[in-house]
Amino acid sequence: MTEQADALQLGWLGTGRMGAAMVRRLLANGCDVTVYNRTAAKAVPLVELGAKAVRSIPELAECDIVFTALGTPADLISALTGPEGLISGGASPKIVVDCSTVSADASATVRERLAERGTALLAAPVMGNPKVVEVGKMTAAVSGPQDAFETARPYLDMLGRGVTYVGEGELARIVKLCHNLFLGVVAASMAEITILAQASGISREAFLACLNKSVVGSQFTQYKTPAYVNLDFEPTFTSRLLRKDFDLGLAAAREREVPMPVAAIVHQLIQGLVGRGYGDVDFAAFVAQEAESAGITLESEHADVSDGLDPEDS
Repeated sequence: MTEQADALQLGWLGTGRMGAAMVRRLLANGCDVTVYNRTAAKAVPLVELGAKAVRSIPELAECDIVFTALGTPADLISALTGPEGLISGGASPKIVVDCSTVSADASATVRERLAERGTALLAAPVMGNPKVVEVGKMTAAVSGPQDAFETARPYLDMLGRGVTYVGEGELARIVKLCHNLFLGVVAASMAEITILAQASGISREAFLACLNKSVVGSQFTQYKTPAYVNLDFEPTFTSRLLRKDFDLGLAAAREREVPMPVAAIVHQLIQGLVGRGYGDVDFAAFVAQEAESAGITLESEHADVSDGLDPEDS
């Protein structure tokens, strides 16, 4: 990191599970981080690690760079440009780096309002979940002014194994939506073939071990293997959040007249997850839904399988 970058004060708005994991990486690298979260108790563990906490969002505007990790487009617009938002007072940061997954329209609205105050917006939706962040394998696509990107890049690089600058404006939003559409399609297909294997008398553990060693296996399929084998649906990314991203992704496809027949089918499968009561668990519940549709009763195989994210697996 350069001396100039080292001197910058960072703000962080939104310290839920994902935001907190990213803040911890910045703190571990010696960064000066000030945090705000609507539920103040969620920021306490970060304060114990060296962060400073503020009681209102506008207090973060004194920072040089403010990162945001929020849930919905409405949350982003309100938190940054609302009557009690980031720029509601007299100060404005030099750069806002938004790590949320929101629509391009919402991002463009925020970008315009921030520009009026001399603040550059970098759209930097991240790809990964808290555990992926913790082991340094998070990635991000970034779009916006390139000079702002170069200023923020040292900190973005601390969050994972690298970022990709994809251009101006909202292009990073489209990259993230395409990423999550593919994520859902792969997870749904993985559930179908796994249940076919089980219906044929093959354990899920054995089938997925073979798949992960083949050319079609990936870091993602290995990461999801423990959930599919042992039926642990503790959420890393919920079905409801995946549905939101499919809503946004398919809307972008309609706007551009791009047919997405496979994604459209998976969209309905995700709706099925929510309708069956799997909305607030991990979308790995695809495997349970597929088993129910096939008339198969699933049980955990209680197998010791790696998700590929342990240090010894790297």
